Amino acid sequence: AGRAWGSRGMEGAAGSCRAPLPAWCGLLRGLLLAVLAAGSCQGNSVERKIYIPLNKTAPCVRLLNATHQIGCQSSISGDTGVIHVVEKEEDLNWVLADGPHPPYMILLDGSLFNRRVMLQLKGTSRVSGLAVTVAKPSPPQGFSPGLKCPNDGFGVYSKDYGPQFAHCNKTVWNPVGSGLSYEDFDFPIFLLEDANETQVIKQCYQDHNVPRDGSGPEYPLCAMQLFSHMHAVTSTVTCMRRSSLQSTFSINPEVVCDPLLDYNVWSTLQPINSSGKVDPEKEVIIVATRIDSHSFFWNIAPGAESAVSSFVTHLAAAEALHKVSDGHLLQRNIMFTFFQGETFDYIGSSRMVYDMEKDKFPLRLDNIHSFVELNQVALRNDSILWMHTDPVSRMNESVEVQVRNLLDILSNSSVGASVTLQEAGYSQPLPPSSFQRFLRARHIPGVVLTDHKTAFQNRYYQSMYDTPENIRMQYPEGLSPEETLEYVTDTAKSLAEVATVVARALYRLAGGANNTSAIQADPKTVSRMLYGFLIKMNNSWFQSIIKPDIKGILGDVPQHYVAVSSPVNTTYLVQYVLANLTGTVVNLTKEECLNPDKTPSSEKEMYEYAWVQGSLDPNSTSRVPYCVRSTVHLSKALSPAFELRQWGSTEYSTWTESRWKEIRARIFLVASKELEIITLVVGIAILIFSLLATYFINAKADVLFSIPRDPGAVAY
Repeated sequence: AGRAWGSRGMEGAAGSCRAPLPAWCGLLRGLLLAVLAAGSCQGNSVERKIYIPLNKTAPCVRLLNATHQIGCQSSISGDTGVIHVVEKEEDLNWVLADGPHPPYMILLDGSLFNRRVMLQLKGTSRVSGLAVTVAKPSPPQGFSPGLKCPNDGFGVYSKDYGPQFAHCNKTVWNPVGSGLSYEDFDFPIFLLEDANETQVIKQCYQDHNVPRDGSGPEYPLCAMQLFSHMHAVTSTVTCMRRSSLQSTFSINPEVVCDPLLDYNVWSTLQPINSSGKVDPEKEVIIVATRIDSHSFFWNIAPGAESAVSSFVTHLAAAEALHKVSDGHLLQRNIMFTFFQGETFDYIGSSRMVYDMEKDKFPLRLDNIHSFVELNQVALRNDSILWMHTDPVSRMNESVEVQVRNLLDILSNSSVGASVTLQEAGYSQPLPPSSFQRFLRARHIPGVVLTDHKTAFQNRYYQSMYDTPENIRMQYPEGLSPEETLEYVTDTAKSLAEVATVVARALYRLAGGANNTSAIQADPKTVSRMLYGFLIKMNNSWFQSIIKPDIKGILGDVPQHYVAVSSPVNTTYLVQYVLANLTGTVVNLTKEECLNPDKTPSSEKEMYEYAWVQGSLDPNSTSRVPYCVRSTVHLSKALSPAFELRQWGSTEYSTWTESRWKEIRARIFLVASKELEIITLVVGIAILIFSLLATYFINAKADVLFSIPRDPGAVAY
């Protein structure tokens, strides 16, 4: 009604201005249009003058499982507070007690980001949010926001199986674990990734918020606003039920959470029919590792020691074995398996076991001869690699014989190498590992290789500080990106030695009888992988081995979080690196490679084909693409709990990630409450006056804008 009334009023005024006599009326219309146009054009400019956006941030988001929620969130309209810089614990007093302008938005030094400080801030209403800086150097005492007993309750040990080992009763694997990632905070927490943006915030604080002469600072004050409202609440049971109901009864369902999911990557030394079933008599050795990591902040998961060191070693061992001339003649096949989502209660491994049990996978559990897992291998003391086995299953005599044979082969394979393999001890339980999920289903002979005998060597497990520096990767100064990619670090040489020992042991375990001295992992390949998975994904080697249509996955800073959209970058790259290292270049055209079904000799059921970009032609800017044939496959890494709709399961992982509308952060100057009230009152007064004036002018338009009669045109 208001819009219609305003239109009629404007039409009346415009109609009065059609006559050429009053020139000021046309001028009025022109000024009005100019003001409206300027207002629409300058809206964004005004916003830029008020707010400074923080573009390089990472939020803490909400995750949920069967029983509770963890993580952080803001209110639906974002949370705002006056900035206070906290660089030492004494600075907290101003926030918690002395400061006159609560609530506060804290800029927290990374060295103070620990459980003790966070629980203090969690218990007060004087804090509206946190922005955390990255500590440099990494905290020397270690920092792990993960649990002291990772994946507790979802491994093999329980009240029914090795109760003396359940809940890490025998060994606390992650003693520095604070459990901070598994707390629930009702205010937003962001990580500041850019040192320049951090400096801008500190400068704003220095200019406006520093207390003067012992008294509080005067307005205007520098404030921060954080937006990270989460849609899901309570637990996976609640959010999945709500999403399910929405999907059933709503035309436009609003999903509030998604299961953590992705794909496992696997391949075999000898090709198998991926759509059929392996012969029950055929024995297969599984080599496994995880490819995901986690930290307190969303998609910040470098995982150098917790994931990358092991899966890079695994990839190097796979390459070394595929170069063996008699690999196709070995008595037993070898399956190279890379599990996704293991950080969150063994998503990938539990799904593969489930599929094997339900005959939804080419292998059955009965086909598994033995199991070898690589798990954190970069931080060895005195070059010792520890072999962990399960003391409970070894009480079975036949399993004990096979485990002893496995340990002997591994130990003998390290003779003459710079790596020494030692048994962790018969009474020592298995560390957190994918192998535990297979043991839950069947007594399988197996070993887990680690750089720790008891507690983790990794002091930054599941944290943002598990970086290349943590595994002692060092490069000379002044190298170009291409030179850095090719530079062989000491870390790469060390992991190549481990890969060599593992490859030789697997060859013997599979029945190989030839001399193993020729089986050698390539340190240069390991260097390239470490650079690509830890420093820069967007490098010339990765560019050359992936498909042209997925080149967008090559971001700058590698992260290895499992996420909810799949496949994630890590999965794609592990898939194509494995295909590159173990596959064969075949002479097929692009059309034949993309449609192998139409090629009679392709053996599509045995192999996967990929048309990859290839390297740059030295004499031009174009690439030389080619076709790669490999035995690399993907299999679903979605917890069986979601297939079975058992969202409250205690058998399988139930982790979900909340959805959100927007994630952003910005700083600005905020006026005093008094000035804000005065501004509001004056604004309302001007609005009322404007409405009254407009009404009066519109009501008297015929008088104010009437056209004077021509005195000479008088009618009688």
